[in-house]
Amino acid sequence: MPKDTDRDDSQAYHFSVIRRAIDRIDAAGGESLPLEALAAEMNMSPAHFQRVFSRWVGVSPKRYQQYLTLGHARALMRERFTTLETADALGLSGAGRLHDLFLRWEAMSPGDYATGGAGLEIRWGWVDSPFGPALVMATDRGICGIGFAAETGPEPAMADLKSRWPHASFVEDPMALAPWAEAAFGQTGGEARLHLIGAPFQIKVWEALLAVPSGQVTTYSEIARAIGHPGAVRAVGTAVGRNPISYLIPCHRALRKTGALGGYHWGLPVKRALLAWESARAEAGAEAGANGP
Repeated sequence: MPKDTDRDDSQAYHFSVIRRAIDRIDAAGGESLPLEALAAEMNMSPAHFQRVFSRWVGVSPKRYQQYLTLGHARALMRERFTTLETADALGLSGAGRLHDLFLRWEAMSPGDYATGGAGLEIRWGWVDSPFGPALVMATDRGICGIGFAAETGPEPAMADLKSRWPHASFVEDPMALAPWAEAAFGQTGGEARLHLIGAPFQIKVWEALLAVPSGQVTTYSEIARAIGHPGAVRAVGTAVGRNPISYLIPCHRALRKTGALGGYHWGLPVKRALLAWESARAEAGAEAGANGP
C-alpha cells in the first residue's frame, strides 16, 4: 500500500493532488476508475485520498466520475437550465452571489477601456487551483483576469491576458493579490472583488453570466435575450469567449442549445472539470440541506 507523504498537509499539495485526480478521471473518458487505483496514482492511501478529494469537491471520487460522462452537459440542460428573462431581473446593480462567495464588481468606463489600459497598473501572480496553475491579475479595484495554463501552458496564458490591455503596466506581485486569489478559489471565506475591463457590450454579457447560479447552465441565446439583443447570439458567443476573468465570471456555464459544450478559451478539459466540480458541490450542498435540522 502506498504511504501518505508529509507533504499532503500543505494547501499547495492538495491542489496538486486534486488537479491530477481530475485530469486522470477526465482522461478515462467515462470509464469508472476504482478508488484504490486512483489513490495509488496519487501516492496516497485510499482512505486518505477519499478524505482529501471529498473535502475539496464535496462528493466522493466515485460520485464525481458520474459528472464527467459525455452526457453530463445535456443532463445539465434538462435539469439545471437557467432562464435569464430580463436584464432587470439579473440584478446588475453591482452585487451578486457566486460560488458561495460574495462578489463585488465594478466596470471600467468605455473611455478608459478604449485606451487599452494606458495608465493602469496590473499586478499578477501564479497560484495553484483545483484546475491547474492559474494566472491571476488585478488592479487596485479587484481581479481583472484569471487564466488557466493546464492546457495552453504558462507563456501563452500570460501573453493572452496581457494582450487584453496592451498599454497597461504589469508588475509581478503575487503577495499583493493573494487575499483576493485565495477568496476566489475558496481557500478563505473572504470577499472576491472584480474589476471588469471590457467594451460596453462585453460588460453586459459578463454581467449576465454572473447571474447564472453555480451548478446551473444557460445558453448563448438566453444571454442574448437577457441583455436585450436577441439576434446577437454570435456576438454574445464572442464576448463570452473574450471573458478575461475565468471561473469567477462563469463563461463555462454557457452551453449550446443542443447541450453541446461549445468551445472554451482555456481548453475543453478545463470546462468539463469546472462544470463537474460545480455540479458535485451543488448536489452535496442540496443533500446537506435536506439532512439538516
